[in-house]
Amino acid sequence: MPCQTGYEHTAIERETMSTYHAVVWIDHQEAHVLMFDREHVMAQRIKSRSHHKHQGKSNDLSQLFEETAQALLGTHEVLLTGSGKARDEFRDWCKTHHTAVFQTIAASIASDHPTDAQVVAMAKQYFKKFDQMTVDPSHS
Repeated sequence: MPCQTGYEHTAIERETMSTYHAVVWIDHQEAHVLMFDREHVMAQRIKSRSHHKHQGKSNDLSQLFEETAQALLGTHEVLLTGSGKARDEFRDWCKTHHTAVFQTIAASIASDHPTDAQVVAMAKQYFKKFDQMTVDPSHS
């Protein structure tokens, strides 16, 4: 998977990388799952296989939602963002189908079509208010 620092992450790195925070930009066609720590960003794009892209039927979105929820397993805090209703539909779907992921969703914020870097910057700003993510307690 491509990462913001310009190299590829392997499955082993995914397991060892801190995935405390994630942000998901989602619409009815795709989800951008971005997991990050202070120094790294791991990006994953999940495409909908639905042929009914503009109907927004929940049964058409179940595959997209399932793959997105699977990508978020093990994350502690998730910020949802996107335009339209997909982010709220995903949150509601998780409440029924993936309660562990639902419990990690901190907020759902509307946004247009930002770049992945803009989405991560927004999420870092959001989470910084709550946990001082930029402060490393080992350097105190």
